[in-house]
Amino acid sequence: MAKQTKRTKAHTGDTLVPMGFAEAIAAVKTNATAKFDESIEIAVNLGVDPRHADQQVRGVVNLPSGTGRDVRVAVFAKDAKAAEALAAGADIVGAEDLYEKINGGFMDFDRVIASPDMMALVGRLGKVLGPRGLMPNPKVGTVTPNVAQAVKDAKGGAVEFRVEKAGIAHGGIGKASFTQEALEANVKAYVDALQRARPSGAKGTYVKRITLSSTMGPGFKIDPASLNA
Repeated sequence: MAKQTKRTKAHTGDTLVPMGFAEAIAAVKTNATAKFDESIEIAVNLGVDPRHADQQVRGVVNLPSGTGRDVRVAVFAKDAKAAEALAAGADIVGAEDLYEKINGGFMDFDRVIASPDMMALVGRLGKVLGPRGLMPNPKVGTVTPNVAQAVKDAKGGAVEFRVEKAGIAHGGIGKASFTQEALEANVKAYVDALQRARPSGAKGTYVKRITLSSTMGPGFKIDPASLNA
């Protein structure tokens, strides 16, 4: 507890007043002082009510600078598609055998991709994958005949976003070791993707608040207008 207090006291910068996004990124990097490479997280408060079908926000964004994470990918595919997925770098590929492993408790993966013909099988895992946000979905490109490209995208920096009950979408956009320019590119790409995914039912101000933080550091508020400059 004492170590945490010392770290908190060492934090610098104003966490209450919104600032330009480049300034916020610099502040987050300055305060990422842990002994490991801290992840950088973005949280965007949107002017939507996800309880309404016409105010759902979901999609995928390819971060230009990558995520800095080793994403473990599981693929449901058979025959040639299975071979393509393995060649593209999938960590585990299978069909009925993969279904049995996951149904038995195996969860050593971060993304699940499936070819369309596998969805009857994968659908039976809805109660297992759904609550963890891992259920393949064609809207975010994880149900696709081109499983090889989906694997490459997942490994290369594709990040899914989905608005939660409180109207907040959040995700990882890199590591503290990334350059300022790399993080700026990722922040802009993430927010731009949310803008493009604006649902028809959203009224008034869409992007209300944006906060950026590192794993162990404080959150810094971003002025949304600074991303339109």
